[in-house]
Amino acid sequence: MDLVALEEIRRLKHRYLRCVDLKLWDEFAEVFTEDAVAEYDTPVLGRTLRLEGRDAIVAYMRENLGPGSITTHTAGQPEIDVDGDRATGVWALDDSVIIPEARLLIRGAAHYTDVYVRGADGRWRVERTGHRRTYEYTVSLDDVPSLKFTTPVPGAA
Repeated sequence: MDLVALEEIRRLKHRYLRCVDLKLWDEFAEVFTEDAVAEYDTPVLGRTLRLEGRDAIVAYMRENLGPGSITTHTAGQPEIDVDGDRATGVWALDDSVIIPEARLLIRGAAHYTDVYVRGADGRWRVERTGHRRTYEYTVSLDDVPSLKFTTPVPGAA
């Protein structure tokens, strides 16, 4: 078992999530191969979202989870299998998306399924990623009259 590869892949997944939550789009782009594919189960949109290519993935996230949103993504319980310079991983995801302008909270859980490749530079990158929801719900922030943000809200005046 390649324990170094396992740790590098764990760090890669955590970087992916941290960069989304902190809106670090240039660093986020670095976690993907150029031809990466992402398929996210999105009940709130009523369909599976398929994005082809690193640029499309980053552009979508930048536009839809940018400065006007607050996000938290936590993934754990990884099941990672390494086979040379390729690996697969399954992760449990817990996430929240708050869009203050739309007065919307989206909350859910899912399981990610990833494919990773180690490049000629020795770095692991995501070649395929996607998740399938176990649940998702939405709440209007207007339904929670006592809700107060105690930290600055991105995009708020």
